[in-house]
Amino acid sequence: MTTSPTVSLSSQAPTERVALRLRLDASFQSGPLDGAWWPQSRDLQVEAADLVDHFPDLIGRIARLLFSRPDWDAVSGAPSLRRIQAARGAVKVGSFPSDDTHVMIVKMISGQRIRLLVVPSDTETGLASRVMQQAADDRNTESPSTLLGLSGPDQSHIADTVWDDHAGSHA
Repeated sequence: MTTSPTVSLSSQAPTERVALRLRLDASFQSGPLDGAWWPQSRDLQVEAADLVDHFPDLIGRIARLLFSRPDWDAVSGAPSLRRIQAARGAVKVGSFPSDDTHVMIVKMISGQRIRLLVVPSDTETGLASRVMQQAADDRNTESPSTLLGLSGPDQSHIADTVWDDHAGSHA
């Protein structure tokens, strides 16, 4: 399924969109992750709007997003993004102050938090599919960095602390 072409901030030509690439664990909160999201680009506005607009209705509506800065391209000269505009309406966003978590925390209107591994948009299809499946498996105990095959310390524990400490004032 495709949606209408969208112009990305990071490119000048319209790109053809495909269905939201999201895999969720039905038993949320049983492991370090609740699923995975494979955005189509590094453009936070476009991709977060797609996530908000196409997130499964059975789970609920998204109220806020907390993202890992290294996963997204910055628009030089632009102020930091505090809201994204989606067809369903504006959604507040915030970022971890200093991290490499590769996690998007999705706060639902119900208050539920969903921790999604952000699979880099340029990941090969087969690898992305395997990583997403593992991230959404309720038996998974691997950190986001490990699942993505990255080296360096795991900082995914920062996500919950930052959200609890700063969600009201920065996100």
